[in-house]
Amino acid sequence: MELRDKVALITGGSSGLGRATALALAAEGVEVVVADVDEAGGRAVAEQVGGHFVACDVSSFAANVALVGAAVDLTGGIDIAYLNAGVVTGFGIGPEFDVERYKKVMGINLDGVIYGTHAVLPALKARGGGAIVVTASLAGLTAVPFDPIYAASKAAVVGLARSLGPALAVDNVTYNAICPAFAESKIVEPIREVLAAQGVELIPAETVAATVLRIITGGATGEAWFVQPAREPAPFMFRNVPGPGKGNAARPEAI
Repeated sequence: MELRDKVALITGGSSGLGRATALALAAEGVEVVVADVDEAGGRAVAEQVGGHFVACDVSSFAANVALVGAAVDLTGGIDIAYLNAGVVTGFGIGPEFDVERYKKVMGINLDGVIYGTHAVLPALKARGGGAIVVTASLAGLTAVPFDPIYAASKAAVVGLARSLGPALAVDNVTYNAICPAFAESKIVEPIREVLAAQGVELIPAETVAATVLRIITGGATGEAWFVQPAREPAPFMFRNVPGPGKGNAARPEAI
């Protein structure tokens, strides 16, 4: 995809990865629509990139539909969607489990991606195709014992991208996930001191943004790109699952 004169919608665009990607896309001549619950921050980014701001709680299906409608009204159409909004959990399975906080986390991290995808697809198809990138996490590619619910939400986003990628190819829409390790964003604020004490290097938001642009322009689909410090970002190579066995191997007692 050539970026100049395209239109991009970014959720969670008021700070961190969303803001960095808005700046990177705008520098390539893309008209940007920033969406966030943080109106002050979102408007500031929109002003900085010469774009537009729409307030949106991505955990609401109706809000996602309204967001896309507003973006199309403002710009005439959408070519790129970066569904980036996300939150941390701060709790796990056990005595500290909180049902309402769980619903909030899954509502933003997973429902927000699914609702956003559903809402924006007709707009992309109306332009003859486009690109969707969703923010997952390295936590979606590996075990995270200290934050299993966050890992579950991000693993679901990875599974969605791997499945929708090939499914949407017929519509000329690419669908990929980006899976950064700890990166500069609001999400790391509660644990910044802990990470620093452990010597964990934070990835600059600009590095993640540059990878988002590589994914958009690259043309591949159904991939999950890892981003790690001091390593070239690339699609994660998943192993294929074992196929069905033959003869005795198919019987439960032989497994």
